[in-house]
Amino acid sequence: MSKEFDLGALLAERGAERYALHDRYLNHQLPRMLHTIGFDKVYERAEGAYFWDADGHDYLDMLAGFGVMGLGRHHPVVRRALHDVLDAQLADLTRFDCQPLPGLLAERLLAHSPHLDRVFFGNSGTEAVETALKFARYATGRPRVLYCDHAFHGLTTGSLSVNGESGFRDGFAPLLPDTAVPLGDLDALARELAKGDVAALIVEPIQGKGVHEAPPGYLRAAQELLHRHKALLVADEVQTGLGRTGDFYAHQHEDGVEPDLVCVAKALSGGYVPVGATLGKDWIFRKVYSSMDRVLVHSASFGSNAQAMAAGLAVLSVMENEQIVANARATGELLKSRLAALTGEYELLADVRGRGLMIGIEFGRPKSLKLRSRWAMLQAARKGLFAQMVVVPLLQRHRILTQVSGDHLEVIKLIPPLVIGEREVDRFVAAFTEVMDDAHNGGGLMWDFGKTLVKQAVTER
Repeated sequence: MSKEFDLGALLAERGAERYALHDRYLNHQLPRMLHTIGFDKVYERAEGAYFWDADGHDYLDMLAGFGVMGLGRHHPVVRRALHDVLDAQLADLTRFDCQPLPGLLAERLLAHSPHLDRVFFGNSGTEAVETALKFARYATGRPRVLYCDHAFHGLTTGSLSVNGESGFRDGFAPLLPDTAVPLGDLDALARELAKGDVAALIVEPIQGKGVHEAPPGYLRAAQELLHRHKALLVADEVQTGLGRTGDFYAHQHEDGVEPDLVCVAKALSGGYVPVGATLGKDWIFRKVYSSMDRVLVHSASFGSNAQAMAAGLAVLSVMENEQIVANARATGELLKSRLAALTGEYELLADVRGRGLMIGIEFGRPKSLKLRSRWAMLQAARKGLFAQMVVVPLLQRHRILTQVSGDHLEVIKLIPPLVIGEREVDRFVAAFTEVMDDAHNGGGLMWDFGKTLVKQAVTER
């Protein structure tokens, strides 16, 4: 007779095998990479902006699961909502009825987007982008979607077609017809629009790869150009939305910007149940769903499921009740200003940029001869190694989790949970200052690790 399933017992029995299981059955390069950079930690539990290991040491999370954990981990209001929806035993996903939760979540989301009218719920950010691409092409009757150089919009085939990083696209062609334009270049946008086959421009108001913000006035001017040519503006707010940049949406920092379609996901989940949403204008939805025959022309098997909708409703409630957007704005300004003040002290520190709690720290070529030769050694092997050299001691010595902002980029991106405050800012700035001191004073451990990374980079060529 088989035993009843016991999750706690399974984890107790097999949890120590976690890295071996990934190596054997999943992406084998992940444990290899984590081991190489010393990130192969074992985290036992998490709450808010912190993890703890088996020895009780705390780790500050400045990554938020790539932006998913906007409210931190295990927020009590979101947890309670999920318990409640499971206990309610709703008749979920019948597919031939209309449940209340999707309508209620759509209503709450649209309250933050007064120029938009309807919502499609999927399961992820890339699905939200796929929806926007399909809706834009169908509504305009045109095939081509423009995107910006260095953009990241997802990794499924449609969203990959508007992905500005060749490393993600290589080997997966042919993709959808598309054209990249430089972020902020209105002349390039106008030249493409003049060809008459453009359905839309999709743009991150602040690009996740490298943390590059659209220049002031660009989004509004692009919107005017697009509409003049009967094309649509699609704002990808998957990472920048829901308060990340100190406003509910990043495009709201610029007056008069009213995208035709907006993509959200990540933080809307509360870190629990994946959810993506594409918000759009009424006329676009009416074109796509133009008759009862087309009622299922675009759908998702798990879209609008009760758990995801409950999580989203709880997240929006917490954001309002706990003033999450205001905290992201104030804490982000404090963190950015403290870091920006260091640029004059460290020659390897080139720039600090971003909005709210989406901050990019860029490193650049130093002036002194000793540091310049070391920098050149790293750059010759692989661009981005110095940033990795900073990320590693932040975790190893200071127990702070960060990330390099993209392949071959000398940029660290900070996207912590939006609930952090002055205590976390102090901890990060103190740790970052120590790491910078070590790098500039020729600290042996840090540069020795740089040599390890160089050997690894050369071996993989």
